[in-house]
Amino acid sequence: MQQAPLSYGSDASGLVCGYVFGRAQEGVGVPLNADEACAWLDHREQHPSEFIWLHYNLANTASEKWLNEHLSLPEEFYESLHEGPRSTRIEVADNTLIAVVNDVLHDFSFDPSDISTLWLSVDKQVVISARRKPLRAIDSLRNAVRNGEPIRSSVELLIHLLRDQADALIKIVRHAIATVDGIEDNLLAGKLNTKRASLGELRRVLVRLRRLLAPEPAALFRLLQRPPRWVAEIDAQELRQSTEEFSMVLADMASLQERIKLIQEEIAALVNEGNNHSLFVLTIVTVLALPINIIAGLLGMNVGGIPLADAPHGFLVVVLIVASFTAIAGWLAFRRQRDLR
Repeated sequence: MQQAPLSYGSDASGLVCGYVFGRAQEGVGVPLNADEACAWLDHREQHPSEFIWLHYNLANTASEKWLNEHLSLPEEFYESLHEGPRSTRIEVADNTLIAVVNDVLHDFSFDPSDISTLWLSVDKQVVISARRKPLRAIDSLRNAVRNGEPIRSSVELLIHLLRDQADALIKIVRHAIATVDGIEDNLLAGKLNTKRASLGELRRVLVRLRRLLAPEPAALFRLLQRPPRWVAEIDAQELRQSTEEFSMVLADMASLQERIKLIQEEIAALVNEGNNHSLFVLTIVTVLALPINIIAGLLGMNVGGIPLADAPHGFLVVVLIVASFTAIAGWLAFRRQRDLR
């Protein structure tokens, strides 16, 4: 029996979904398969008012092969596919926008491994996106296109994706803020049940998110200053606005990191204060037990000449002496503690 080949949620060419825009209603995407995409690409000159979006799954090894055979994408796009994790960036190569967008997985649980990368190549008529794992932002964009949301141009598709990514990031920040608020309320109420290690893990994830999702300023500045000629002015303006939204979200994330840092310092101070109190109690017990230990050791020696050995009230005298020295030692210890506060 022949075993069906693994498709990884895509067809034999690695295509997850494909849409052509500008064919039916204005800006509404029409679905198409790999064969229809090949036919459109071979006759794209006959459809100057249309543009196509093809989304590929790189877990299917046929994806990159299909792209090499049917499209002339810039070398920078293929090089970015094999790079390690990089921060979000958008740059121009051969009059084409090359974007590397980091986003979170569907089951994001504040784990650094739940962050993955989406690669895009955008020109006037062709948008190619590729990923290895399902991402929130790209699936949100797919649902919007499937539901008939109009897309004006290829650049607007990229802008829509960036905004969906910003929305997903806002939800993550809100969830993190709610978590930190609960920890802070428990801390103020004296019901501390959170360890500094868990806060440190949350802070590290936020730092990683900020580092990967923040667009590279230099590349973005060059793009906004000199966009390709085929990019409309309204698209450039909306791209600038989407980056400003990103900046606001990242600023909220930075302030949240500072809050977590302050809470960590407060927890550390409380733990240190508790340790100091325990050490003080242990010191007091040791000081109070010191006189009786010394006197008991002296009187317990089996040698001649032990004082009060034959006195009828010797035990009472020893108890009074021990009590006096214990009271003096306790007074000195508490006085020293009071002076140190």
